Amino acid sequence: MDIYQFIGFVGMLFIVWAYALLQIKKYSITSFTYQFLNLIGAILLLISLFVHFNLGSFIIEIFWIIITLYAMYKNFKEKKQS
Repeated sequence: MDIYQFIGFVGMLFIVWAYALLQIKKYSITSFTYQFLNLIGAILLLISLFVHFNLGSFIIEIFWIIITLYAMYKNFKEKKQS
């Protein structure tokens, strides 16, 4: 396992851990921690894909990052207004 595979593995752990915490209701879908774990996980997976490229995985990680950043922005804006 090279460093980039390790980075991708850690990214996968972040995303799976975030999903597990969501399912056991430790965090909500709007929780900053949940969204942050998803974002970091997707970024780490994207880094690994720059070396071990897979088009389908690359595209899904780009969308994952965009959607997560949008949700974080939306949640931040809603909290600021309240």
